[in-house]
Amino acid sequence: MKKYITKWIAFLSVLLMGSCSFLDKEPISSFSAQGFYKSTSDAQAGVYGIYEAMQSSFQLNFAYWGEGRADAVETNHAGDPFALHQNTLTPIITSSNWNNLYTVISRANYAVKYIPEVFEDETSPLRNQLIGQARALRAIAYFYLVRVWGDVPFTLEPYESIQQDLFLSKTDKETILNQIVEDLSYASEFCSPNYGGERDRVLITRGGADGILTQVYMWRKQYQQAITTAERVTDNPLYSLVSISDWNNMFSAGLSSESVFEVGYNEVQKNSMRVLYALGNDASYFPSQRFMNSFEEGDLRRSKIWDNTQVQPRKIWKFFGEGFNDESPDPSQNNIILVRLADIMLLKAEAHARLNDNSLALPLLNNIRNRAGLVALTEVTAIEEYGDVVSAIMHERSIELCFEGHRWFDLVRTDKAIEVMEPITGLKDSRNILWPIHEDAINRNPNLVQNEFYR
Repeated sequence: MKKYITKWIAFLSVLLMGSCSFLDKEPISSFSAQGFYKSTSDAQAGVYGIYEAMQSSFQLNFAYWGEGRADAVETNHAGDPFALHQNTLTPIITSSNWNNLYTVISRANYAVKYIPEVFEDETSPLRNQLIGQARALRAIAYFYLVRVWGDVPFTLEPYESIQQDLFLSKTDKETILNQIVEDLSYASEFCSPNYGGERDRVLITRGGADGILTQVYMWRKQYQQAITTAERVTDNPLYSLVSISDWNNMFSAGLSSESVFEVGYNEVQKNSMRVLYALGNDASYFPSQRFMNSFEEGDLRRSKIWDNTQVQPRKIWKFFGEGFNDESPDPSQNNIILVRLADIMLLKAEAHARLNDNSLALPLLNNIRNRAGLVALTEVTAIEEYGDVVSAIMHERSIELCFEGHRWFDLVRTDKAIEVMEPITGLKDSRNILWPIHEDAINRNPNLVQNEFYR
């Protein structure tokens, strides 16, 4: 079923391949959205085309953006891995290019505009859930844009006329975040609770929208709102923690009960997971000594995350299974999990702790710890071992969610990036937390100003 869905996405998306980023030089897309959206199958094809653009957006960058500048990884590779690890970002590195995210946004803008014309009934469940998926995917793309680059060009309209302004200047990130919340709230209301089977993990459901909303609220330090949306995920019977024996399978096979939303791949649409983490002794990233030393004694996840048979581990087998050994550089078919239940439980725990309600935070934290074979923490032992309950939760996130694309964003949103990374990479200027804008975007758009630190 996974292969069927991703092949269907890939097939239908070719109908949309002419849709362009609104930052491209060509003034008008070669794809006529108005002429394409004529039937419900066309509307579904339009939305599947957005998912295809998501595949391109995250096949490498989920790790570059979320892990490459953080403290859990080391690298011997040149290019982006070295630049990010050494904090020597420039406007020509691969991860400073945002084109794929704007392709997601461009396709979503077409869908949001033209899907309503396909349906006479504005209350049609299919109409509104397709719009909800498109708006949620657009929100995810914008969420990554503001977290990586800060203020960015912003539009909710597809580019269809030379009368439109092609060269957009930056919009304040808070304005964009407001729209992200609005889009995800719409998706939470109108997306289907489930689609049946494996589609519940690779298409945006209400739970998926609520999960992303929780991440957004935590980014904005809106803890009560985060608790509300997180509860809609944790109370949803569609999601449950997998056993520790199935922990690796959650990533290698995908589509587990713990998964809330993952970007689907197959033998046609592939990603770089193996090259990033598990290519024999030449993977882009391997675990840092700091990360390996941070484990508590008896943590059952330790042997499941990296090659413990090596004195100096050079690969991460979390995403492929304990004992994984493959020297092939072939692309990977693993899905990339963007939201899972453990992430949302720990965010909810953090929100409670930041609101000084440790009695609600600790049970959530201890559910994750207990699965890993660790003893439950009390408020006293959390303070003894980690300083406070929030710090205990953040440490648990660093272990449980390692290498999944969360660590850097956790450091930034909790204002810990400089404190943690200055001794490692020399990061000391808050302006340096953002990425540079790629030189191609700067050269194409005369109204686009480079981020301050990189001028």
